[in-house]
Amino acid sequence: MRVLCVHAHFDDFEFVASGTFELLRRRGLPDFRARVVVCTDGRAGHQFRTRDETARLRQAEQEASAAIGGYEFELLRRPDGRAFEEGHGTLSTALIAALWHSIRAFEPDYLFCPPLPSDPLVGVHPDHITVAEAVRRVAYMINVPHAFLDHYPVADETQSRWVKTPVILNTYDGYMAGDNAGDLAIDVEPAFDVIAQESWCHQCQINEWLPWVARHHMEPTADLAAWKVKLRERFNRQARELGLATDRAWEVFVPTAWGIVPTLEQLERDLPVGKLDPARRARLAARLAKWA
Repeated sequence: MRVLCVHAHFDDFEFVASGTFELLRRRGLPDFRARVVVCTDGRAGHQFRTRDETARLRQAEQEASAAIGGYEFELLRRPDGRAFEEGHGTLSTALIAALWHSIRAFEPDYLFCPPLPSDPLVGVHPDHITVAEAVRRVAYMINVPHAFLDHYPVADETQSRWVKTPVILNTYDGYMAGDNAGDLAIDVEPAFDVIAQESWCHQCQINEWLPWVARHHMEPTADLAAWKVKLRERFNRQARELGLATDRAWEVFVPTAWGIVPTLEQLERDLPVGKLDPARRARLAARLAKWA
């Protein structure tokens, strides 16, 4: 199995899918691979470090997290090597083409990405919805080998490689409070310590930038033990929003019809979802059957 998380920023993955990736890694499947693709350069998200320093530091922090989690890390880049800017929220052909190239190269079975809001009144992070829309737009093109050859030319256009389209699932998004859903709620409590360690790597975010932004009402945190307390509070807020039991760490996902439509049995076999609530399971089964 290959799993891929495509998200906007350094540190986004740790808060939405790192526990699930860790549980999958612990299964010890032959040739299991996990990769995280970050779609922005991280230069804009700081208040006293220079943009170049911030970009270097944030990439190093993501690499430290990857070493803990045993996943591969890729910073999405244009063909000329430049990363995509942070904070602009502009959907471009260059971004879609780069995602097309990256997804085809890794060929995941499952792709996790941010959701698109259904309610125009909820809050959003512009980078998150740009990445979500880019994944949705590129999904059909993943197995279209000539789609972006102007950006990524090949030597022989008559010889193409068939590439499978993945199952695409939306993650939770804290910026869309009130508009999140959780068709698949995965109990990642067994991976809580790893989630804490991976997210703690992002010091310039959780101890410098987020307290400055103050959206999350965060003060700087003294050590990993204190960070675990804050992380627990974060999971509890998410659980209350989604009607899940508190004092457990949950990661939630919504299957889409952007890629291959899975069966419910496939999801239950491949992902550590546990026993689904009967009513929720029936609703999800009906939706997947309709799409299929």
